Amino acid sequence: MTGATLGELELLVAVAETGSLGLAARHLGISQPAASQRLRALESALGLALLDRHRTGSELTAHGALVVEWARSVLIARDRLTSGAEALRQGNSAPLRLAASLTTAEFLLPRWLVELRRSYPALGIGLAMGNSAATVQAVRRDEADLGFVETLGALPGELSWRTVASDRLALVVPPDHPWSRLDEPLSPAELARTSLVMRESGSGTRETLALVLETAGPLAPAALEASSTTAVKGAVLSGLAPAVLSALAVEAELARGSLVEVPLSGVDLRRPLRAIWRRGRPLTAPARRLLDLLAEGRPPDADLCEQR
Repeated sequence: MTGATLGELELLVAVAETGSLGLAARHLGISQPAASQRLRALESALGLALLDRHRTGSELTAHGALVVEWARSVLIARDRLTSGAEALRQGNSAPLRLAASLTTAEFLLPRWLVELRRSYPALGIGLAMGNSAATVQAVRRDEADLGFVETLGALPGELSWRTVASDRLALVVPPDHPWSRLDEPLSPAELARTSLVMRESGSGTRETLALVLETAGPLAPAALEASSTTAVKGAVLSGLAPAVLSALAVEAELARGSLVEVPLSGVDLRRPLRAIWRRGRPLTAPARRLLDLLAEGRPPDADLCEQR
């Protein structure tokens, strides 16, 4: 039996994360025939069937699920080696450059950075805040070592990513809005044809809502577009129109009763929060340490973290 290669293990992990051999191939920047050949080579090397293939996607076998967890450990060790070498070359003096979409930047990242400071008390950190599209571009242009986005959509092939937390969107209205007293959950079709207060184009929240409601029809024109979560909340509180926002962003208002969450039928408003970085470019030691902390579930919001 020959040994498995890192490229084969990386492909298997990508299949587990995307649920599709074709999507995994695109994520890694290789053709689907090459991905199929690479996976067959891995199964041959290990002497195990790792995937059940069917027309709608690929599903891990029981053996495959175990191998994925071991493969992740191998890939993390590989990344630690390369990031450690990079830190030695840089003398560990380079600041950590971060870019993050607003939900992550405002409600999660500050607490994560407190934990990172325990390992690097003198580390300089720069943070650029914007929507998910702006964060992706910052990482692609090498303006950030690590980015955090909140989108369900596909990411550019030159980026690597890992899900580090999860989030849920909530439809919210003031207590005197008619939707606050519905006897049954609101239908996706009614939500789609209602003018909402929305984030601007490029926002992960807006993109997620459009993807979730795409079968219910196009979204109605926005009652107001705003580039910040605070502005959207203010418009909803004033009674302008309902909005769909991260549950993290409206937690305090829901607890106080100044906003009411409206239940929706037949839609899943959960979304992953993903860390992204340039493929093939080793992460600095602080960036790798931050990813490791999130994988370990050590931040205060560990209940949100999905171990990958």
